[in-house]
Amino acid sequence: MTYHGHIENGTIILDQAPQYPNGTEVEVAVTVVGPAQPHAENKLNSLYERWHAFIGIAEGLPEDFAENHDYYAHGGTMR
Repeated sequence: MTYHGHIENGTIILDQAPQYPNGTEVEVAVTVVGPAQPHAENKLNSLYERWHAFIGIAEGLPEDFAENHDYYAHGGTMR
């Protein structure tokens, strides 16, 4: 049986999951069938590109929230 997939962060990801019971012993032989294709989710965007839709929408925060965010988020000590 031949399964197709791709490598993601050093792990083989199969396009279709095999239907064998847990514990079945298998042998895997890798044959490269083409060059790596970039996936849209693998594109590294800047923090601005990822979060720009959220910039400036928070309302009602304390004036010192940026400086004391640990205190407000986790109960840390204030500066």
